[in-house]
Amino acid sequence: MIKLGVNIDHIATLRQARKEGVPDILKAALAAKEGGADGLTVHLRQDRRHIQDRDVFNLKENSGLPLNLEMAAVDEIINIALEVKPSSVCMVPEKREELTTEGGLDAAGNKEKIRTAVNKFRKEDIEVSLFIDPDIKQIKAAAEVGADTVEIHTGAYANALPDKKEEHIKIIARSAEAALKEGLKVNAGHGLDYSNVSAVKETDVFSEFNIGYSIICRGVFTGLEVAVRDMKILLG
Repeated sequence: MIKLGVNIDHIATLRQARKEGVPDILKAALAAKEGGADGLTVHLRQDRRHIQDRDVFNLKENSGLPLNLEMAAVDEIINIALEVKPSSVCMVPEKREELTTEGGLDAAGNKEKIRTAVNKFRKEDIEVSLFIDPDIKQIKAAAEVGADTVEIHTGAYANALPDKKEEHIKIIARSAEAALKEGLKVNAGHGLDYSNVSAVKETDVFSEFNIGYSIICRGVFTGLEVAVRDMKILLG
């Protein structure tokens, strides 16, 4: 069964709009857990636009779920991650002006920098994932720098016109199979929702999906626990 990591960044986005402490991000995490989430994902951005340092520590200590910390490979965030010791980290590219992560990490073009970060986490027994586009070159680079896992960026598939989606699924599947041959665990995420996740699931090559925005949006109307449970049913 494919695991579901629920990204709860946008609970913090709503909280930060008024900075009055609500909605409570730990309560959101516990609701996701009740709905069947297998883990939590949060992105501690350098500009702290949503998730704050205290959130990461609080979720690690009190959620009762494995924590996956998305992060840029910069010293400030690396040091925080080494202190928190989440179950896993996922290194992503990060631009200050972007609304959300716009593409995969260029592992092939930054091998030494990424290898240095990977080694720090591996010494602390923290699983390391790289968020990359479905590109064989990037997959090989991820293996070369010592990553445990790759998370395939599914945004191009999610945003494609209907007559192009099958082509993107084939690209994703080929990339995932190449990663498995390299000995990497393979996850997927970005842009996945209740209408498009099944086609990715049916490739039968992924261990985990990390999904946030669509679940949070549905949760506005159904409650977060139900929204998570609905997604789990699709992945079952």
